[in-house]
Order: sequence, then structure tokens, then C-alpha cells
Amino acid sequence: MSGNNDTTTGAAISASQTQDKSWVAPFFTIWGGQALSLVGSQVGGFALVWWLTQETGGSATILALMTFIAMLPGVILGPFVGALVDRWNRRRVMIVADSTIALFSAGLAVLLWMNALQIWHVYVIMFVRALGGTFHFSAMQASTSLMVPKSQLARVGGMNQTLRGALDIITPPLGALLMQLLPLYVIMGIDVVTAAFAIVPLFFVAIPQPPRRVVEELSMLARRQSPVATLYRDVREGFLYIWHWQGLLIILLMATVLNMLANPGFSLLPILVKNHFGGDALQLGWLSSSWGIGLIAGGLTLSVWGGFRRKIYTSLTGLVGMGLGTLIVGVASPAGFWLAWGGMLFAGFMNPIVNAPFTAILQSAVAPEIQGRVFTAVGSMAGAASLLGMLIAGPVADWAGVQIWFIAAGIISVAMAIAMRLIPAVMRIEDDAIQREKQNGLVEQQA
Repeated sequence: MSGNNDTTTGAAISASQTQDKSWVAPFFTIWGGQALSLVGSQVGGFALVWWLTQETGGSATILALMTFIAMLPGVILGPFVGALVDRWNRRRVMIVADSTIALFSAGLAVLLWMNALQIWHVYVIMFVRALGGTFHFSAMQASTSLMVPKSQLARVGGMNQTLRGALDIITPPLGALLMQLLPLYVIMGIDVVTAAFAIVPLFFVAIPQPPRRVVEELSMLARRQSPVATLYRDVREGFLYIWHWQGLLIILLMATVLNMLANPGFSLLPILVKNHFGGDALQLGWLSSSWGIGLIAGGLTLSVWGGFRRKIYTSLTGLVGMGLGTLIVGVASPAGFWLAWGGMLFAGFMNPIVNAPFTAILQSAVAPEIQGRVFTAVGSMAGAASLLGMLIAGPVADWAGVQIWFIAAGIISVAMAIAMRLIPAVMRIEDDAIQREKQNGLVEQQA
């Protein structure tokens, strides 16, 4: 397929998608390449985290700092990344982002081979990898709604959750096994090689762009104003879009609180295994895999079932279940490793039930030309709370144990699901989404 097709309008793409299955081959060619690349990335990430855990003697503070640094680009720069993605060619963005990640992973492998890797090297490389991932995620999310029919977005969301689950099942035990057979620099080299599966298809598959009219208007405005002014305006529009959608704003505010409590516990899982359960890399692999098994089961269930007629009911039901599973992990005794395994499994099952329907609501309601800004604004709000949690997570876990984060997250998840059920603006979010979708279609027809 020729790269000239990148300028195809969103309206034309949507029309062709509903008439045939021509969207399947290009979308899943890219999707499959990303999946293969993620295998190498997650195996390398697992090995690197366990290496850092051993090198620092199981310090929760050091591990929390690494997670903090890895999250920083998405929170601080994410909204600006989204504005740039809405303005730039999304296929090129993904090519550059994925290539940069591969390059820095290769640098990490070289430092390990030279036996010169230091902790600050890991921090720098993780920051760059996270920045590249922010560009890639924003571009891929914003492109999906133009490549996939709206009627299939929820199912594709379920498939994405299933993929995450499969990776979480395969990669931790595989990483633990490879650490016993290969030096760490070889494992990081595998990450570099698998990155090619994500990059190469992007040279041959066209990715639709928002309507040319919107791109031209942005270019004209950029010529009249300074680049900084237009970038700031674009970022501001993403946050204002959320601010004026009351139901979405309430959900995101509650999600920020939940992320502040939940993410520290999951990021400190190696410390929970090492210090609380007295386990090693194999036990960490088992516990991480249980989450993945749950993700697959939940994603497949959602892909077949499709959820309740109103997607918000599906998400809130999943939130209750995920909270209960997380709470079980937190209350498990040092001898209750398999109880924690079951709790993690159940929480993983409920995760796609929470996330996929909500993502589908956004993808169908938000106009394609602003999706990059809106999705990165959503991620930035959630990530900011996670960063706040990570700032205090390490010292608190070193003092009181990692379990306290799982207990708090579990209780708050259930409480929030009940509270949101009682808020009219949240419960009518799909009605608002339908109205916004109609408005988007009207704007396209008038253009």
C-alpha cells in the first residue's frame, strides 16, 4: 500500500470500513507487529526490574524511583505529545518513536556487555523509552478509531486487553527462565531484535490521517502564531474538552485517586514477592502471570459478550470486582502466596471489563482530529496521581510493607464504583457520547 493514502479523510475511511473488511489486514498487520515487539520489551523489562531489585538489596524506594522516572514523560510531556501527534503524520511518529526506543535498548545492552551499567544509566534509558512509548501510544490510539469501524472498537479493546494478558502470562516466566540461561545483555538484545517487528510493517501499511481540512487549518494557524503559542493552545483544548464534559471529568478525577493508590502496589510487586512472601524471580513470574491469565480471560469474555447494553454499567461492575481482587492480594499472609495469586487473577480478569468499554466510549465520541490531545490529557491526569503516589510509595512500603497499598486500593475501588453509580452525570455519559458523535458527523457533512 502506498504511503500517499495517509491523507485519506476520516469520513471516507469510516464509510469503506462499514461496507467491507478491508480494514482488517492493515490494522492487524500493525497490531501483530506491535504484539511481537512487546514480547521482547516485557521480557527485557522483567529482567531489568529483577536485576535492579537484586542490585539494591530489595529497596522499595529505589524501585519506586525508577517507576516514577518512567512515568514522568507521560505526565509532564504527554499533553504536548498529544498536540504534536494530532498535527504530525501518525505513521512517521510511530516509526521514529519505536526506532528511538530500540536504539536506547541497544545502548543498555552494550553497557551491560561492558559491565559498565550503573543505576543512573537505567534511569536515563527508562525515561527515554517512556517518552518514545508516550508518542507511540498516543499515535496508535488516535489512529485506531480511523482504522477500525466504530462497531468493532469495544471488541478491539477487548483484544488489546487479551494481548496484555497473554504477554503477562508468557513474559514473566520466560524472563525468569532466560535470566538463568543468558546474560542480561543478551536478553536486552532480544528486545532490540523484536522491535523490528513493530517498525518494519509501518513502512508498508498506510495509516489514515484526520480530515485534510483540519490539518490545513492547523497549519494556517501555526503560520499566524508562534509554534509555542499554537502548541499551548492545542494542549489547552484537550483539557478544556474534558473540563466541559462533566461525566468524563468526574470519572477521571476518581481514576486519578485510584491510580495514586493502586499503581504503587503493582509497581512494587517484586518487593512484595521478595520481602513479604520470601520468593524469588520464579515466584514473581507466577504472580505476574496470574494477572495475565485474568486479563486474557476477561478480554476474551468481553470480546464475546460485548458487555451490558450500557457500557458504563460494565465498567462499574468490573471496578467492584477489581477492587475485591486487589484487596485479597493485600490481606494475604506471608504463607498465603497462592491466595494472593488468586486475588491477582481475579483483579486481572476484571481489568478489561473496566477499561475497554470506557475507551470505546471515548474513541467513538471524540472527534479524530482531537483524539491525540484528549487521550494524552486523560493519561496525564491519571499519571499525575500515580506520580504523587510513587513519591511516597517507596518510603511507606519500606516502613509498613507493600500490602498497605493493595488494601487501600481495593477498598477505594469498591467505594468509588458505588459512588459513581449514584452520580447522574456519570450514568448518562453514553448519552452525552452519542450526542457528541452526532455533532462530529454533522461537522464532517458540512465540511
